[in-house]
Parts: sequence; structure tokens; C-alpha cells
Amino acid sequence: MTEENFENRERVETVRLTHQTGSNVEGDIYEAVGGKTFFVNLCAKFYEGVSEDPLLRPMYPEEDLGPAAERLQLFLEQYWGGPTTYQELRGHPRLRMRHMDFKINPAARKAWLTHMEAALVAQALPPLYHAQMWAYLDRAATAMLNTMED
Repeated sequence: MTEENFENRERVETVRLTHQTGSNVEGDIYEAVGGKTFFVNLCAKFYEGVSEDPLLRPMYPEEDLGPAAERLQLFLEQYWGGPTTYQELRGHPRLRMRHMDFKINPAARKAWLTHMEAALVAQALPPLYHAQMWAYLDRAATAMLNTMED
């Protein structure tokens, strides 16, 4: 996606509807998109981009991006209705707190979303699931902003 297209991209907002029991009205998205395999592939593709990104790569102090990919995979699996392994291993996600040590400005947000969109597109999801995931990822990336400075 070109920078011009990225900037002009229409934002999509979705709502996850739940029954009184807490179950997802639309079904279990984790299973519908392919379960663990989908999230492993999504995160592997995402970190391929991050590994070459001059802005994002320094935010990952580990030589190997494998542990970061696994943490993101486990978090996304849990968020979308999969196993609760992330919380069992790491506790409450506390995403903003965990990211406060990093300078996350609009340029970093844009870079993160660029790689995440490439990873999501590569998974070739049905449009509804793609839109739902993209809406969440876009909101999450915005929530991580902690500075407007370059």
C-alpha cells in the first residue's frame, strides 16, 4: 500500500456483539479464521516487516524477534476468542503500560500498521473478518500513542 493510499484509507469501525452469556454473536472468530495457524502466520509475516524497519526494529531489544512474535500471537489469539495462554503466562495485558518505555509517535503507529496490514492482507481473510481485525488493530495502534514528538 502506498503512503498516499495509507493516509487516505477509510477507517472502518466494527462492534463485537455478545450474548448475555458473553459469547460472541458472530461466532468464535478465533476458530473461524483458522485458529492458532492463522495467528502464527499473521505474526510471522508481521515481524518479517518489522525486522527490516529502521523505526520499529530498535524497539525490540532481543536479537531474535521470535519471542516478540509469540507474545503478539498469544495476545491476539486470546483477544479473538482463543486460548487464554497469554494471560496465564503474562497476566493482564496492560498494553499501554507495557509499551510506555518506547517512543510511540504517529510515525511509529503508521509503520506498525503498515506491516500489520501487509500481514493481514497476506492471510486472505473473508472481508468481514478482515474488516473486524483491521478495525481493532487500528484502534489498538492509536491507543499505544504516547508522544506526538518526532
